[in-house]
Amino acid sequence: MHLVYPAVLAVLLFSVGLYGVLARRNAILVLMSVELMLNAVNLNLVAFDVWMRDTLHAGQALTLFTIAIAAAEIGIGLAIVLMVYRNRGTSDVDKLRDTAERPDDEPHDPDADAAARAQKAEATA
Repeated sequence: MHLVYPAVLAVLLFSVGLYGVLARRNAILVLMSVELMLNAVNLNLVAFDVWMRDTLHAGQALTLFTIAIAAAEIGIGLAIVLMVYRNRGTSDVDKLRDTAERPDDEPHDPDADAAARAQKAEATA
């Protein structure tokens, strides 16, 4: 088996996933793009395991570990995205910058936040 074919496919998958992470604004599509990137890594692990004819099958074992990590990541990530969507009404990643914590010494002024949001909405309109 030639190693080039799965390696090229993995590069293409990883590139599509990287584009999705960098270009998408929807948090669910970003999570799906991360899954594409992890699947490209899994494909490389299995291809190199077969190519090297490893008797311990370390590539396949690492692939199972990566699949378990990906399942946990998507479960927790989807739960976070759903809670943010319930609280904010949107899953747009750019609009979630308002959720950043303030330092303890900076007082919280809800009127200033509302005025800043109104100015931002007015500027984008």
